[in-house]
Amino acid sequence: MKIKTITCHNVYNFGASLQAYALMTYLTSQGHQVEIIDYMPDYIRKNLSLWAIGPKWNRNIFIKCAFYCYVIPIRIMQSKSRKKFDEYTRKYLHLTQRYNSFQELLNNPPEADIYFCGSDQIWNTQIKNGLDPAFYCDFAPMKATHASYAASFSISQIPKEHESFVKSQINKLNYISVRENSGLKILYNLGIKKGVHVVDPVFLLSSNQWMQLATLPIYNNYILVYDQENNATIKKIALYLSKKSGKKIVAFKDLYPRTYADYQERYAGPTEFIGLIAKADIVITNSFHCSAFSIIMNRQFYVIPRTHQKVNSRMENLLSSLEIRNRFITSIEDINNATEIDYNKVTPLIESMKEQSYKYISNVLASQSNS
Repeated sequence: MKIKTITCHNVYNFGASLQAYALMTYLTSQGHQVEIIDYMPDYIRKNLSLWAIGPKWNRNIFIKCAFYCYVIPIRIMQSKSRKKFDEYTRKYLHLTQRYNSFQELLNNPPEADIYFCGSDQIWNTQIKNGLDPAFYCDFAPMKATHASYAASFSISQIPKEHESFVKSQINKLNYISVRENSGLKILYNLGIKKGVHVVDPVFLLSSNQWMQLATLPIYNNYILVYDQENNATIKKIALYLSKKSGKKIVAFKDLYPRTYADYQERYAGPTEFIGLIAKADIVITNSFHCSAFSIIMNRQFYVIPRTHQKVNSRMENLLSSLEIRNRFITSIEDINNATEIDYNKVTPLIESMKEQSYKYISNVLASQSNS
């Protein structure tokens, strides 16, 4: 069968790139022709521009100039990292032709028997893709099967003003699955009761499969830091664990310099991301996908909540479902009270969740096999 998936696959984000690959690869392994729809509307392209600026920094000319003076040199430096993402996309992601708008998709949808929307934050209404009908498969022909896979709202509640749109879009799907238990609660509150909880696509592949993709680092015996904001708690905990263990700190560098780290990874792409996690002794992060790969690679890790509490639900859901909620850390005291992760207990839980996810996908595939 022909299958098309739609997700945010090309936004220079480790998790987005890797989850797109994972779903594509798993579906391909089931004997199907799979492509990712290369959907790049204006709001995504503009956000990736060298001159992109958020409303917080666009209030007046002085703040705007200060922002650009700081961020433009960093973005120019990041272009080397972006080249690694582009190389990864060319090498590993099977894409359709480019679509620049929902109208283009609607006028000439790529042919498929089944369309999957997901995974990741495609239904997050705090960003524009959550309000884009494309990410609910609303462009796909009616004769095809429309399904979500591990779609995430990212937040714990849909704003009232968006409830009607989200409900009407999701109700058009033939099969519905979400990545978090909190997503099931959102569906229930919207009056939608046919949703299924599944794992993020990265869990569909084994650690061995991911290691075939990984680029291993030159470092050994290190603490890895992946901080998606300039989080003071992460810095404090990293320095504490480094002093306690004698291990060096390796940190991903983005907009904020990690001057406290012994080594800063400036130009990592998705394959380096996997390798750095796989070889780390300890991982400290506020990233969902860094947490997910730490679990896949059986790493000891700590998750630090982000400043914006609404986006923490997806990480809390993951840890709670695997009965390792004590890895959600807010202080040094929490670390001292946390027991080591016993993967002999965690692995059966994740395997059970994976089986439910495989079953869901099989049911979606059977909808066309039996037609």
